Amino acid sequence: MKPMLATRGDHVPRGREWIHEVKWDGIRALVEVTGTRVRITTRNENEVSVAYPELQPLTDWARAQGHDLLLDGEIVALGSGVPSFSDLADRMHVRDAAKAARLAERNPVTLLVFDLLRLDGADLASKPLSERREALLSLGLDAPDVNPRSAWQVPPTYDDGEVLLEAAEAQGLEGIVSKLVSSPYYYDRRSKDWLKFPIRPTGSYVIGGYRYETGSDARLGAVLVGEPTGDGLVFRGRVGSGIAGKAGQRLGELLRDRVVDESPFSEPLGRLDTAGTVWVRPDVIVDVQYLTVTNDGRLRQPAYRGVRADLTPADLTPADQGGDR
Repeated sequence: MKPMLATRGDHVPRGREWIHEVKWDGIRALVEVTGTRVRITTRNENEVSVAYPELQPLTDWARAQGHDLLLDGEIVALGSGVPSFSDLADRMHVRDAAKAARLAERNPVTLLVFDLLRLDGADLASKPLSERREALLSLGLDAPDVNPRSAWQVPPTYDDGEVLLEAAEAQGLEGIVSKLVSSPYYYDRRSKDWLKFPIRPTGSYVIGGYRYETGSDARLGAVLVGEPTGDGLVFRGRVGSGIAGKAGQRLGELLRDRVVDESPFSEPLGRLDTAGTVWVRPDVIVDVQYLTVTNDGRLRQPAYRGVRADLTPADLTPADQGGDR
């Protein structure tokens, strides 16, 4: 199963039929909790349970309460007090249990739960959001005795979306999501019952090539990114900002294993873009934050945010150019 996704909105809705939440900058996950295990799957249905051992104590609670659950939420890194996708990047690729345990001690994640889809065998997806939310809150997941390390939280919802959007921008958060309280949950569907409002858009793009820094044959200087379409991989620009230090080193190691002889982009690129470029197999997805998109389809002031190991090119749609929730 894949999670329900939000549609990009053009204005924050008003009225009692809507509730509003913070749009978290992390990895979307469906989390199945039973008395024997916690199973975590990403948006593209990859199981990543071993990467987040701090969430496994949910099994103790489920066993004590006799519950089994299916939760929808966002895994975030809150080490600096606000979600940091770059901090999360250190965790999301780990598949070795011992390494994951070490990372969990020094760079813990938090599961922010915003929906309850199954409770004790009963499928709640067809129920309105208001009922699912009431059932989620009744579980008491935030109680200190249930969650002593605050490895999971049930964040609040708000009645005034416009005020929440202003507050999110002031606090450096990613944006907000507005949801119809009457909406059922649609697996693997992008619905206008949920509307997302990113403060500065972040999109997911495919890397088609890279360049080294001037005068270096080791340090990554920029990547060339594109958008998958029916006509092939369409070029969207060069991204150099944010690729430095360890982030650039990790990305460079990932790309050097994918070098190919020819450009994967659907159209010929000019010399300004091809000079010094090393082409790669187009299967690495990265998040890029940008100011706007120019009339010719290029990203303006793009900045690298991190690799999306939870996505493949087949998962991307035009609506993904603004976040995945």
